[in-house]
Amino acid sequence: MRSNLQGRGVGTLVIAIYGVFALSASVRALYQILRKFDEAPLAYILSLVAAIVYVVATVALAKGQFGLAHKTLMFELVGVLVVGSLSIFIPSLFAHPSVWSYFGMGYAFIPLALPLFGLWWIRKVR
Repeated sequence: MRSNLQGRGVGTLVIAIYGVFALSASVRALYQILRKFDEAPLAYILSLVAAIVYVVATVALAKGQFGLAHKTLMFELVGVLVVGSLSIFIPSLFAHPSVWSYFGMGYAFIPLALPLFGLWWIRKVR
């Protein structure tokens, strides 16, 4: 019983963090696209993709749809790794940083750690 409660607490934390990222990334991406799109279109499109991923992950995790959540978090992890690598090796692609640039450095590397933590939690509760 105790481990079940711990799993719920961790799950609630994962869902809450994804919810915060879903809201903040969505607002940021929409602002950037509506106001400054011509300055850094690739970075802003990638920020919108990240926002959509965070929204889908939040909903899937909250509803217990772990198959969809697993796929979404894997997509997110690959995205963070690819965009993070590109931003280091070809920085000219990113006139402005996206959420996943430099492996989420602008967000204390939470975009890199979050899918790993979420995947761990999904595996634990399955």
